[in-house]
Amino acid sequence: MKSWLLRIGDTLSASYWFVPTIMAFAAVVLAVLMIVIDGYAGSAWIERVGWLYAAHPNGARQMLSSIGGSMITVAGTVFSVTIAAVVYASGQYGPRLLTNFMRDRGNQVTLGTFIATFLYCLVVLRTIRSAEESGGYSFVPNLALLVAVVLAICSIAVLIFFIHHVPSKIHINSVIEDIGERLIKEIGNRFPRFIGDARPEDARQALSTAVPEPFRPDASAAEPERSLRIVAEQTGYIELVDGTALIEQARKHDLVLRLQYQAGDFTHVGRTLVEAWPPECCDEDARVAIRNAFSVGARRTALQDLRFLIDELVEIAARALSPGVNDPFTAVTCMDWIGAALCDLAKRDLPSHLRVDKDGALRVIAHPETFETFMARSFGALAQYSAGDMVAALRFLDTLAEIALECDDPDRVATVAHYVDVLEGLAEPALSGFNLQRVKKSVDTVRRALTEPDYKRRLRAATGSVGGTA
Repeated sequence: MKSWLLRIGDTLSASYWFVPTIMAFAAVVLAVLMIVIDGYAGSAWIERVGWLYAAHPNGARQMLSSIGGSMITVAGTVFSVTIAAVVYASGQYGPRLLTNFMRDRGNQVTLGTFIATFLYCLVVLRTIRSAEESGGYSFVPNLALLVAVVLAICSIAVLIFFIHHVPSKIHINSVIEDIGERLIKEIGNRFPRFIGDARPEDARQALSTAVPEPFRPDASAAEPERSLRIVAEQTGYIELVDGTALIEQARKHDLVLRLQYQAGDFTHVGRTLVEAWPPECCDEDARVAIRNAFSVGARRTALQDLRFLIDELVEIAARALSPGVNDPFTAVTCMDWIGAALCDLAKRDLPSHLRVDKDGALRVIAHPETFETFMARSFGALAQYSAGDMVAALRFLDTLAEIALECDDPDRVATVAHYVDVLEGLAEPALSGFNLQRVKKSVDTVRRALTEPDYKRRLRAATGSVGGTA
């Protein structure tokens, strides 16, 4: 249930209809409320305000018609401009960024403002009556008219905001900033805890002995066949996994669950989602609850998939470094944000893939999330594109040096050093002359620093001579 609600919430936040619909409904309620107040209070109050004048039926109708007609016209223009901007951005930066623009709250509120003002005027206009139409009694909701004028003024302010907002939002630096900030935020929210509780290193070693025989790496070929396989009933991308529900079901039925997929993976009908042990403890209710913990949709989302956010930045950088675009400074900006995220990640203790319940019993065996996997997803994918451009290659090395400054674990430092070697190997056939010499000099500087015990001091001393800043 939780995974379904989270998925629905994410879908609504990325839709162009939800916020305008809420605003339109609020406008209708406001119109009815103002009409009721006008019916009880009458129009005598307006005579006590010197700078206001009571409107006559014909004048009130003309004013509301003018406001309503102009609002629906501007709403159509705003929608057209928004769609044009979305098409441009998705074609320029990548189709996977379409959701980022649809999620933009400024565009949704702008469209909703004009539609809400139009509906408000339409409802109020319907209640205006002249003396000839109602047997000598006229009704002009002057308070509602005043609110309509206020809404029109607010709509003009929103239009001015929209004119500024659209070009600033599709600026490439703003696009990259939105993705980078969300990536850093998700890293902060995700680690060191995700599904269950992370265990200290000594506890992890002890916990590994609790792994059932069919789930151990050295299990015989026949052992895994003894576990119960819970298969997918939908085809698509796993958008999120309800870890709390998995832990609760495993604890309730005394199970150990091994996940075959993580958020962002593609599955299809009949594929095994989870293996459960022992099989005799997993009844039909447990299988349904475990299967429902996985939310499957048509596309990847960033709800639990950090790899998706990294892939978006890598895609922008790869497009920027393509021969048809040749924009290395956009790629540099992407590497700056990826580097900032990995610098934050390098200081965190990533949780074990062995997850326990509140009693400390092993319940879930998840996919391991390691510093090496995130480095491979980001700089491992960027290396082939960066190696062919001197500016990008130098910033690639400089960013690796900055990440190494945040690493206290020797294994993580070795991972950073590995991608220095990878870039050098790819740059040698791709570059020549001065460009190659400059890159190799920076490679040697970073490599020598990383091989020394006081590598952090050496890297700080080398700052500026590696790749510089963009």
